[in-house]
Amino acid sequence: MRESGFERVLVTGKSGDGGIDGHGILQVNPFVSFMVLFQCKRYAGAVSSSQVRDFRGAMMGRADKGIIMTTGTFTTEATKEARRDGAPPIELVDGETLARMFERLELGVKPKVIYEVDEAFFEEYLL
Repeated sequence: MRESGFERVLVTGKSGDGGIDGHGILQVNPFVSFMVLFQCKRYAGAVSSSQVRDFRGAMMGRADKGIIMTTGTFTTEATKEARRDGAPPIELVDGETLARMFERLELGVKPKVIYEVDEAFFEEYLL
């Protein structure tokens, strides 16, 4: 039995998707689950608060929670908007966090061990 995580995920990203790139069911435990919608943005810059509001509008009545992932960053205003009281919560995942997640899960990356010579160790053996 799966304790937590995404049970089913469907990527829908295409034109006319209403700003939704996919959805899934987040199973927190055997008794609690949430319908989650997500949006992915391939940006070098920052996602704005208006883009967070647009996403929230697209998810209204369709999900309990939202996630916006970007290769870029989020403005301070976007972060405030995502956490606004009385509005459905939206998790924000920036490019740096996304890269760390991929590293931790070894998703699309391979670990590489690098050794550095400890010169102090060898100094006592030098003539």
